[in-house]
Amino acid sequence: MRAFELKEYSGPDGLTLTDVAAPQPSADEVVLQVAAIGVNYPDLLMTRGQYQNKPDLPAIPGCEVAGTVISAPTGSGWTTGDRAAAFVWEGGYAEQVTIPLNSIAPIPESVSFEFAAGMVVNYHTVHFALARRGRVAAGETVLVMGAGGGIGTAALQVAKGLGARVIAGVANENQIATATAAGAAETIVLEQGFAARLRELTEGVGVDVVLDPLGDWLFDEAIRGLAPEGRLLVIGFAAGNIPAVKVNRLLLRNISVVGVAFGAFLELDSSLMREQATSLNKMIAAGTVNPQISLHYPFDELPTALHRLGRGEIDGKAVVSGPSSS
Repeated sequence: MRAFELKEYSGPDGLTLTDVAAPQPSADEVVLQVAAIGVNYPDLLMTRGQYQNKPDLPAIPGCEVAGTVISAPTGSGWTTGDRAAAFVWEGGYAEQVTIPLNSIAPIPESVSFEFAAGMVVNYHTVHFALARRGRVAAGETVLVMGAGGGIGTAALQVAKGLGARVIAGVANENQIATATAAGAAETIVLEQGFAARLRELTEGVGVDVVLDPLGDWLFDEAIRGLAPEGRLLVIGFAAGNIPAVKVNRLLLRNISVVGVAFGAFLELDSSLMREQATSLNKMIAAGTVNPQISLHYPFDELPTALHRLGRGEIDGKAVVSGPSSS
């Protein structure tokens, strides 16, 4: 089968399109024919050797796929021909991929493979962050930082689907259109001192929840913008430095910093992905969830998509056609 193998940790240029043996599933794995692939920051980090999962080379990256079931274990509930989307730690940049049973969810008939491939990592991550780790309640106010990117646009929609008031935090004026298209009614630019703007928008109280995929100096400013008993949800550090927090600030204001690692938690809760898919599918049906897919690439141009992601040139989400579709 065709696949992109990572030959060296030199970024997307380390990927080579080649023919490899088809994967051999274990007794608790589904084999998926890949129809579409999501382009994600963790994949970019893996090509650089900077991700938490650093496999021996050569390896096939790719963590987000959608396609058709080729084979499945007896009694698993999956049959040949089922449409599914999945998260994997690696292996998605290929014609076929093996999927653990706790990492796969059905795709509604109304949803395309490209739509589904644009949802798995971002939407399941932010649903896990907001609903489970942040326990967002209807009527609370949520600031979504990085609201012009894939995680951010997903979080805007899921927070709205949970009944929250949502404020989109973007890097510059150019990203306001992307956040607005994703459903944001209120937008701020994340510049020095943005906590004061948050207090203005919330009658001096601050926001109940901040979803932070950025880190760096923005983390400290977001802490200042939290209301008493507020929660800051740590998704990642796309802005650069990993921040530190002075815990006396948490104590004095009764606020919390909460870690979010969706992929790692799948090993602890085998029902998580299916349960979240049920909730997200309701949001799709209601029209609240609609991935902001801004770019489509054929499979052969997958490294180009990763390069553009690394340069910050992708607003919303990019998806790639599966090898058999190219």
